[in-house]
Amino acid sequence: MKPKIGLALGSGGARGWSHIGAIKALADAGIEPDIICGTSMGALVGAAYVSGALDRLEDFARSITRFSLTKLIDINPATGGVIEGLLVSKQLRDLGYATDFSGIDRPFLAVASDLFGASEVWLQTGNLVDAIRASTAIPGIVSPVRINERWLMDGGMTNPVPVSACRALGADIVIAIDANSRLHSYRQHFPKTDLTDQWAATEGLILAAPTRLRPYLTSLLPRNSHKPKGLGYFEVLSACIDVMVEQIQRSRLAGDPPHLMVSPNLSQLSILDFHHAAEAIAEGQRAMSAQIETLSALL
Repeated sequence: MKPKIGLALGSGGARGWSHIGAIKALADAGIEPDIICGTSMGALVGAAYVSGALDRLEDFARSITRFSLTKLIDINPATGGVIEGLLVSKQLRDLGYATDFSGIDRPFLAVASDLFGASEVWLQTGNLVDAIRASTAIPGIVSPVRINERWLMDGGMTNPVPVSACRALGADIVIAIDANSRLHSYRQHFPKTDLTDQWAATEGLILAAPTRLRPYLTSLLPRNSHKPKGLGYFEVLSACIDVMVEQIQRSRLAGDPPHLMVSPNLSQLSILDFHHAAEAIAEGQRAMSAQIETLSALL
């Protein structure tokens, strides 16, 4: 009897675009997962896959620039995050995501975190886009989502690579993709980076934002507009989230490892570098392709 293959797609923000390339590499090898579980960006990509919208998501991801990204930013700090996320939800629906879990083509689960219950939440029924919004609600950046009387946030806070969820849904072989696998080199490199170019690019984002929002966005950045001496709000928050996720992930995977771990090397990207999709997709495809022979032996 053919073993059921589970694909655990991990968190990682913009690094999660690598999941698209990994899925393409599996398809090229004639391997189709039976079960998909995703956390954060892994949930966003996985939901596109089971909705039949992966190609459209890839085209969209490759088209993103620093400036086009501002069209998805609906800033509203009163919602518990800098970004409310309603425009992202609309974009997912426009890309052809299934309206409901009942409209997908195979078992799928999105991992979120109960903000006040301090627990992991597995979303498998109801509105699919709402579930993805909850799973991708990055702390301090994207607002939480209320589902079934619970405030839910990013699944990376509790289960960054959902191997356990794949097993619970009946997977015999679990393939996990860890987009955060090389973060030690990112943290060593980042403090040495010249922030002047980053600042110039961010200034462009601010100028592209609505006039009423510019003072608020500017307040989140380093004080010196030409030669920043320190890190801005988003750089610090991104690095803090990386540290948190890495520690949780080590603990979870030590007790529940996958049969095959695929580790794209995306240490040069932060969780907010969404305009580097082509780079992340290519690395995800390379990393999975390098493991196909090992995977074939398992099957």
